[in-house]
Amino acid sequence: MTGARTTGPHRVTSGTKGTGSPAATAVTSLPPAAGTTTASRVAGAGGKAAGADDAAGPTAAGAAAAARPAAATGPAGAAGADQAWASDPRTPILDRPMASYYLLLSSAGLLLLLGLVMVLSASSVRSFQDFGSSYTLFLRQATWAAIGIPLLMIASRLPVRVFRAAAYPLLGITLVLLLAVLVPGIGHVENGARQWIPIGPYTLQPSEFAKISLLLWCSDVLVRKRRLLVDWKHLVVPVVPGFLFVDLLLMLEPDLGGAICVTVVPLAVLWVIGTPLRIYASLLGGMVLCATILAVSAPYRLERLMSFRDPFADPDKSGYQAVQGIYALSSGGWWGEGLGASKEKWPDLLPAVHTDFILAIIGEELGLLGSLVTVGLFGVMGYAGLRIAHRTDDLFIRLAAAGVTAWLIAQAVVNMGAVVGLLPITGVTLPLVSFGGSALLPTMGALGMLLAFARCEPDAASYLAARAEARRAGRTGRWLRRRRAEPAARGATAAPGEGAAATGAGGVALDAN
Repeated sequence: MTGARTTGPHRVTSGTKGTGSPAATAVTSLPPAAGTTTASRVAGAGGKAAGADDAAGPTAAGAAAAARPAAATGPAGAAGADQAWASDPRTPILDRPMASYYLLLSSAGLLLLLGLVMVLSASSVRSFQDFGSSYTLFLRQATWAAIGIPLLMIASRLPVRVFRAAAYPLLGITLVLLLAVLVPGIGHVENGARQWIPIGPYTLQPSEFAKISLLLWCSDVLVRKRRLLVDWKHLVVPVVPGFLFVDLLLMLEPDLGGAICVTVVPLAVLWVIGTPLRIYASLLGGMVLCATILAVSAPYRLERLMSFRDPFADPDKSGYQAVQGIYALSSGGWWGEGLGASKEKWPDLLPAVHTDFILAIIGEELGLLGSLVTVGLFGVMGYAGLRIAHRTDDLFIRLAAAGVTAWLIAQAVVNMGAVVGLLPITGVTLPLVSFGGSALLPTMGALGMLLAFARCEPDAASYLAARAEARRAGRTGRWLRRRRAEPAARGATAAPGEGAAATGAGGVALDAN
C-alpha cells in the first residue's frame, strides 16, 4: 500500500534499532522520508551561527552573545529555533513537521461539512414526507457529528498503547453485536436484510464497527508475532480465519457491501507487512472465487450484477436506481442546478438519496465541479494517510495507518463507482458524507486515531516537544516578570518620605523628596 513492499517478511525490519534479534528481520520497514530531520536542521543553523561568531573574532562573538535574548540559550533556545524553522514561510508546506496532520484534518473537516450540507438538501423532502419536518434527518446527522467531533479530538491525543489495548475488547464487543443482529426479535429486517439493531429512535449497524475493530486486532496480532513471521503460516493464522469468520457473519445478514469493505482492511495489512506474492495471490484468488459463487447463488444479487452491465435494458425494475443516478449526474452539467434544486431527491424517483446515492445529488446540485472537489478531498485524505504510514518508525502505526486509509478510500471508490455506473450497486455509503451515525462514529474515531499517528511522526514529535518546551519557558518568564514587577508596584504606591524603604524593581530609591 505504501510503495515500499518487499517479496516476503524475511526481507524487512521492524524499526527496532540495534537489537540484532529476529524481530529486526520479521516485518516491513519503509524507507525514511526524504530530507533531513527537524533536529538536524536546527543543529545546522546553530553550527552556522557559531561559525560566524568565531570568524568575527572574540570581540564580535562576545557582542553577538550579549545581543542574543536569554531564551536563545539552553532548551528554550533550541525550541525557539525549531519553531522558527517550522513556521518559516520559505519552508515548503509538505516539508513542515505537521503537514500530514493538517492535510488529514482539513480534508476530513471539509468532507464532514459537505456531508452535513448535502444531507440537509438531499433528505429535506423525504424527511418532511416521513416525519412532518424537513430537518429531522439532518438534525440526527448533526447530532452524530456533534458526538463524533469530540471523539475525534480525544482519539487524536491518545497514545498508541491505548489503541493496541482496545483491539481485543472492541473485537469481542463487535462479534457479540454481529451475532445478536442475527437473532430474530433483536435484529431489524429492512429490504430483506437483517443488519440493524433498534435503539429507541436510532438504529445501530454492527458491521460498521467491525472495520475498525478488525483493523486494530489484525495490526496488533502481527506486531506481537513479528518474530515468527518468517514462516508464512504465522502470517495467515489467526488473521485470515478471523476476518473470514467476520465475513461469514456479514453474509448471513446478508451484507455483501459491508463484507467487501471489511475484507479490504486485513488485505491491506497483509500487503504492508510483506506477505509473499504467491500466498497473497492465492488468498485473493480464493476470496474472489467465493464472492463470485455467493453473487450467482442469490437471484437478487445475480439480477443486480446483470443489470450493472446495461441498466437501461430494464430501466423500470433492476436498473431503476442506476438509471436515476445517471440522470441526476447528467442533469447537473458543469456547475449544477444549484444547492437545494435537485429534482431526483423527490419521492418516487432516486432511492437512497441521502445515503448510498448522495454523490448523485452532489453532481446534480453542485455539478461536475462539486463532484470533482469531493473526489479531490478523498484523494488528499488518502495521500495524508499513506504519508503517515510511510514516515513512521513504529510497525503498529504503519499497519494501522495503511489499513484505515485502505478502508476509507476503498469504500469511497466502491460508492462512487456504483453511482457513476462503473461498479455494481452494493449499498455502500460514502464516508463522512452519507447519512448514518453507525457509519460516521467509527469513521471519525478512525480518523482521530490517524491524527494521533500523524503527531507521532519523528519530525512532528520533535516539533511538538520543542513547542511545548517553548510554551513552558514562556509561562515561566511571564511568572518571573510578574514577581519582579510586584515590588515595583508596591514601591510606586508608597507614601512620600519613606526614603530608601520604597524601592523599585531595579533597587532604585523612590524617595524623590
